[in-house]
Amino acid sequence: MRKYEVMYIIRTDIEQEVVQSTVEKFQNIITNNGGEVTKQDLMGKRRLAYEINKFRDGNYVLVHFNAEPAVVTELDRVMKISDEVIRYLIVNDVA
Repeated sequence: MRKYEVMYIIRTDIEQEVVQSTVEKFQNIITNNGGEVTKQDLMGKRRLAYEINKFRDGNYVLVHFNAEPAVVTELDRVMKISDEVIRYLIVNDVA
């Protein structure tokens, strides 16, 4: 298994329960496909550097996990079609 890091930004115009369920959904994608979440950090609401889809703020979430490349492909696919996610980035964790 390889180490990965994903940071994603969730819209701020939705309820806190929806934010929590979105975080759990992505965590379940990792764990149900054989991955392991090593660290998860809900960083909270922060100001974006520039406007994205008319949003100036976002809820930041940072997740470190170990998984096979197929899990990353599935996570990428689901994040692309999620309406709650403004932006995301998945990278190999080399540290």
